[in-house]
Amino acid sequence: MTTVSSFMPRTRRNVELALLLLAVAIVVLAYVNVGLSVSGAFPPGLLTHGAGLLVITLAFHLLLRWKASYADPLLLPIVTLLNGLGLVMIHRLDIAHGRSTSEGLALRQLIWSALAVVIAALVLWFLRDHRALRRFTFTAAVVGFGLLILPLLPVIGRTVNGSRIWIGVGPFTFQPGEVAKIVLAIFFAGYLVQTRDALSLAGRKVLGFTFPRGRDLGPIVVAWVLSLLVLVFEKDLGSSLLLFGLFVAMLYVATERVSWIAIGMVLFCGGAYLAFLLFSHVQERVHLWLDPFAPGQSDQVAKGLMGMAAGGLLGTGLGRGRPDLTYFAESDFIVPSFGEELGLIGLFALLMLYVLLVERGLRTALGVRDGFGKLLAGGLAFSVALQCFVVVGGVTRVIPLTGLTMPFLSYGGSSLLANWSLVALLLRISDQARRPIAEIPVGPSAAGEARTEVVAVR
Repeated sequence: MTTVSSFMPRTRRNVELALLLLAVAIVVLAYVNVGLSVSGAFPPGLLTHGAGLLVITLAFHLLLRWKASYADPLLLPIVTLLNGLGLVMIHRLDIAHGRSTSEGLALRQLIWSALAVVIAALVLWFLRDHRALRRFTFTAAVVGFGLLILPLLPVIGRTVNGSRIWIGVGPFTFQPGEVAKIVLAIFFAGYLVQTRDALSLAGRKVLGFTFPRGRDLGPIVVAWVLSLLVLVFEKDLGSSLLLFGLFVAMLYVATERVSWIAIGMVLFCGGAYLAFLLFSHVQERVHLWLDPFAPGQSDQVAKGLMGMAAGGLLGTGLGRGRPDLTYFAESDFIVPSFGEELGLIGLFALLMLYVLLVERGLRTALGVRDGFGKLLAGGLAFSVALQCFVVVGGVTRVIPLTGLTMPFLSYGGSSLLANWSLVALLLRISDQARRPIAEIPVGPSAAGEARTEVVAVR
């Protein structure tokens, strides 16, 4: 005789709370380390930054207990630790540049962090089911591409460091492309879940690859053209690469056809070579990549490399290096700043946090039970992975520098708002993925046997 018993998985919210307290403790310890290394005393902003980070993350944790009790327990501690360590490095650079606590960038970043957590909480509050987003597939397409072209408008568009990717109203500036990647991921997921059967139809077989039919190539060609337009008009190599790579990756997940990857690589290489021939700023990035120490050009990459070399294996220690010698050390080059003061081991530890974050996103994609959720979670996780690769690859000369910022670590309100909202979407999807299934009796069948209906526990 076999007995079948139901299993109710744990929510793991207590595990999340313990890891969250550990993350905040590591951040506070890093703050203390910076203060003792620089001035031999506790930093004056320790209470403000430490208590502020603790309050906003604990409030978000309580919301998860109430609104998404089965959400992944590792996502919030990971992003809290990354966000907190970014605050520490920005504070350390404030000290190096002689900025006070009230005038420094760290306090602004903390305010942006609080606002980002509030917006992420609103996403969790109002979005009860991620599948509701599928109804706005084509609306998301219009909004996403509208956000991409906003910086081109004559009144609100702003050109910063040669790239026209900002909008500004008075003293406030915002980078709409950060939000566009999330909105476009929703559009891609909704579109591909409807058309993946047509995109998976067999076509001609060439060199061992089964290529799709000509009329099915339209979506990837449109994505390629749009990414080139972003590069041409906004001079933003990073966003165009992120947009195109995101669509190709989601297309591969939807169809499971390697031919889409091959087509995407061919189009990417062709577009990159065409951009190199036509645009001087792309040529400068390539020359800087091939020889960062050549005279007569920017020494930003060279200084970042020398800073990481000075850090060696174990680093100089927080507060004991000179990351301030590198331009934009708090934003574009925050990875070399950590590499100099934490060393190769510390930098690898940070990268492993990103690896774990992406892994939990992909695990969510595997666990959720609807196709739209699978594509959306996979696309969001891949966008984080691709952005990290582009940033780290740029500062270490694996690929040319693109100008993207490291998620959660780098200074910038636009990036924080977008990435915390991205995590909120992953938490909502993971809540449904981990939520148990219950069997509810619905009455006897025609043969007199008991029937049950499988539903998600709410």
